[in-house]
Amino acid sequence: MDSRQHDPFKTAFDSLEEFADFISQILNCPITIEDVNHRLLAYSTHDERTDQARISTIIGRRVPEKVINQLWKEGTIPALLQTREPIRVKNMDDIGLKSRVAISIWKQDEVLGFIWAIEINKILQEEEFELLKKAANSAANKLLQLQTRKNKNEEHSQEFFWKLLTGHLQGEKEIYDRFLALKITPSPSYAITVFQFPENITRKVEQNISYLLKTGQLAKIMLYTIDCNQLIVLVSAANIKDPFKQFNVFVQTFVYQMEERYHMKGIIPVYSSIYNDYQKISHAYKETLAVLSIKEKFPIETKEIFNYQKLGIYQLFEVILEKRKNEGYENYSLKKLQEYDQKHNSNLVETLEVYLNRDNNINDTAKELNVHANTLNYRLKRISEIGDINLKDPNQKMILFFDLKLEKCN
Repeated sequence: MDSRQHDPFKTAFDSLEEFADFISQILNCPITIEDVNHRLLAYSTHDERTDQARISTIIGRRVPEKVINQLWKEGTIPALLQTREPIRVKNMDDIGLKSRVAISIWKQDEVLGFIWAIEINKILQEEEFELLKKAANSAANKLLQLQTRKNKNEEHSQEFFWKLLTGHLQGEKEIYDRFLALKITPSPSYAITVFQFPENITRKVEQNISYLLKTGQLAKIMLYTIDCNQLIVLVSAANIKDPFKQFNVFVQTFVYQMEERYHMKGIIPVYSSIYNDYQKISHAYKETLAVLSIKEKFPIETKEIFNYQKLGIYQLFEVILEKRKNEGYENYSLKKLQEYDQKHNSNLVETLEVYLNRDNNINDTAKELNVHANTLNYRLKRISEIGDINLKDPNQKMILFFDLKLEKCN
């Protein structure tokens, strides 16, 4: 049979399952068909030849995350997103993946999914590669129909999410009914996560975002939407022993993978407190915006803070700043120290700030300032004298800490 002239896939198929079985029959090897986010769409049946990666994919209806990550590291997925040719994938015993051949399913310039053929008891040759290319071409229209339906569902989901974020849906029953209408099971508890990108999110970046959210398994994503340069995500907090720790891992992993895989740098992740009332989603969203605002004003101090609860006293800064502006307040002690620094080219204000940042720890402060402990003690004595400050009084130290930080906002 000359596969270059004959195309056995130019026929109608009732389902993708039937199509997968037919490819398996033609190539004499197990077949799986996935969408672009590695969710299982169909697989060939009546075939005991398989490997652990395929078994896990069939059971979970998606490719395991460890397999996806390894295929990225090995360069397989990046290659599939660039070429229309079949790619041979080597044995990876550590993730239960036997030798196979993969090909992307394209529609114009967009990848819709993948076909995987496991090479068990045989090695596919050039003729079978040509057949696999024909199969991928035949699968495109079927996957395009699925994608069109999915896009319509996502439009309805995003409209619903924006109504929640802006507080336009009131009443627990109405909200739950809308969830169920979209075939989404609302989690008993949730948090809002926001990823702020350095620039407005383009269509291509949006596709990369969608891929990571749908293939990652560190968090259960219920809804997500994009607003200019922000990705907003509704994440389940149910059945997690330590949700704050888990969310930290989730947001940092997302940022890492966006940079590692797509060279997207400068993403700032934050997330809200945990709630169980969906009528409070708009409040949770406002919390994330407050965290972003604080992180923009204090990037160094809040570098490792992603959650509203962990902001501590930084939660109060914007309220106090507004009060300071309205009152025309000025901290007398700081003013005296600043005047002294300016006149004598010294750094008493910096010394005071580092000392307070380091919770009055002499050794840590001296190390950060790169001075001897005796030198630091002398400076602290001068700070007390010039600014009329009692560094043993927690009330004075607290207000100095506040005002040192608030000056950076002006």
